[in-house]
Amino acid sequence: MPNYRTEDIRNITLVGHTGAGKTTLVEALLQKAGVIGEVGTIERGTTTTDHDPMEKEFQHSLDSAIASLDFEGVHINLIDTPGFPDFRGPTLTAMAAAETTAIVINASSGIELSTRRMMRRAKRRRLCRIIIVNKIDQEGAELTRLIKQIREEFGPECLPINLPADNLSTVRDCFFQEDGETDIFSLGEAHEAIIDQVVETSEDLMEKYLEGESLSREELHDAFERALRQGHLVPICFTSGVTGAGLGEFLRLCKRLIPNPTEGNAPPVLKGEGEDAEKVDVTPDPNAHVVAHVFKISNDPFVGKLSIFRIYQGTVKPDTQLYIGDARKPFKVGHLFSVQGGKHEEIDAGIPGDYCAVAKVDDIHYDAILHDSHAEDNLHLKPLDFPQPMYGLAIQPSSRGQEQKLAQALHRLTEEDPCFNVEHNQELNETVVRGLGELHMRVMLQRMSKRYNVEVDTRPPRIAYRETITRPAEGHYRHKKQTGGAGQFGEVFLRVKPLRRGEGFTFNNKVVGGAIPTSLIPAVEKGIRQIMDEGAIAGYPLQDMEVTVYDGKYHPVDSKEIAFVIAARNAFLDGIRNAGPQILEPIVNVDVTVPEAHMGDITGNLASRRARISGTESLSGGFVTVQADMPLSSLSDYHTELKSMTQGQGTFTMEFSHYDPVPHDVQETLKAEYKPRDAS
Repeated sequence: MPNYRTEDIRNITLVGHTGAGKTTLVEALLQKAGVIGEVGTIERGTTTTDHDPMEKEFQHSLDSAIASLDFEGVHINLIDTPGFPDFRGPTLTAMAAAETTAIVINASSGIELSTRRMMRRAKRRRLCRIIIVNKIDQEGAELTRLIKQIREEFGPECLPINLPADNLSTVRDCFFQEDGETDIFSLGEAHEAIIDQVVETSEDLMEKYLEGESLSREELHDAFERALRQGHLVPICFTSGVTGAGLGEFLRLCKRLIPNPTEGNAPPVLKGEGEDAEKVDVTPDPNAHVVAHVFKISNDPFVGKLSIFRIYQGTVKPDTQLYIGDARKPFKVGHLFSVQGGKHEEIDAGIPGDYCAVAKVDDIHYDAILHDSHAEDNLHLKPLDFPQPMYGLAIQPSSRGQEQKLAQALHRLTEEDPCFNVEHNQELNETVVRGLGELHMRVMLQRMSKRYNVEVDTRPPRIAYRETITRPAEGHYRHKKQTGGAGQFGEVFLRVKPLRRGEGFTFNNKVVGGAIPTSLIPAVEKGIRQIMDEGAIAGYPLQDMEVTVYDGKYHPVDSKEIAFVIAARNAFLDGIRNAGPQILEPIVNVDVTVPEAHMGDITGNLASRRARISGTESLSGGFVTVQADMPLSSLSDYHTELKSMTQGQGTFTMEFSHYDPVPHDVQETLKAEYKPRDAS
């Protein structure tokens, strides 16, 4: 068993914009607690959490990583997360595994895009939030101004819990300490402001405070923890990962005031699906049956697939029998690991609130619930709201015979990152991978190459156009083929009629008098459906039309199924040519969120992409959302251009709306590029 209890655990996810110094801060905290002797550096590639070779190459975090330390009787789990917006997937999964989210802000850069996003996400998930102003020693840092900006942006509940002093070389507590000078403003004023905020959560405490009675440390802790859980307080603390200022104060803050797993807002565990799902009471009781949640999958080159999970209830030991979700067959925990960056150490037990890992269990997947009771199958956490992967590439192996290897590599990559999706479009016969941006896709393809030795060729994905008709028409074809043996004969007359958009396809048999035998009507329908799938003018599937076969001829010897398949195909093509064929393109609803200063550029750019702007919505923090309908084909390079126009601050989401006719010049281009197969 570990030498700490659940009450001694503190779980904190560090999030924030790239360059905020999260990895360096974690490294400094590990050194402060005596876990490592020397602080590693990003430049040398020696940090604990940026252990992946690609992270060392990019000199940025590309995945979440756990680092743990013990300080004055408490066990602190820190999860370092990527700051790049393209790698939000691992960040969001890490946030779901901790009671507290620490939003790290670069003191000189101030509030950035990811700062806003992570504050909103943590608040929506009802997580305890603290703000760490890091790099306070950096040139250009205006701390008084930054505190004001934080409170204006995120609310008056954001208050300093400690303040820099002695020319930024130290940090002084202002929650328990009332007197002293700091580099910013009076310690007494800061103390009074945060105590006023905390005691508001309890009428009894408020009354004692107003009457001048002294408040015990325990009373203040309970009120502080309650204020954090209710979102009534977001404490601000100050650190420097380089000079070490504020590190001890932050660790003592974790010990004294940050909630442990018995106090924080645990995510709701649900049983069942949809509206019938019921909340299941899960308590951090080490003697209860096991309930754990898999929040991270990594494919380690030495130990294989590593599944990292947070234990919410019960105790996990080697030889424990665990079920995965609603699976009927359990697996036995062979080796149980703790995780420290890229290192794994065997342990004899995992208790509620802690993070553990098992290796080489292929059936485990991200977001799985592990449990040891048949009565608790079909358990799950409320799904996270991940951003929709927008940036797509069509891929194929660079060399033949690599298809199976590519499929395995893609499977491993999608296991690790919930924002990396793989689609195989049967209609277009292409495999498309999608991520959150160009950098995300570049990193994933490099991982595929370096880790799995699979090289691919890429191109923009094809657009799923459709074909239809605009007016009724008739078609006819006689197929007659005479060879040395038996011949082929079939003749088909049919009518085509357009249907309303979205009504699909209808086939009618109106042949009378046996002009086409009933036994051969399925062959006629088969030929027509082949063209529906293959397309008539540009090679895209047909939709929204009715086809009625009303007459034909057959030969008692030469009429075979193949003859009527060919006759129907060509009669259908003849009818479509006479019916005003038209190519349709997919239209998507797009919401583009940008700073207000860029709105004019954005609307002009959207108009140049054939977008129809339907409205705008003002957001807090000086942002605005532009709503528009636009062709999917106009979005092929939009992600990159939007980032360029807004200095990386613009985002967009999309969803399919409907199909509309393409412009005439686009239709002619698509028709000219089409090479139809021989229908005879």
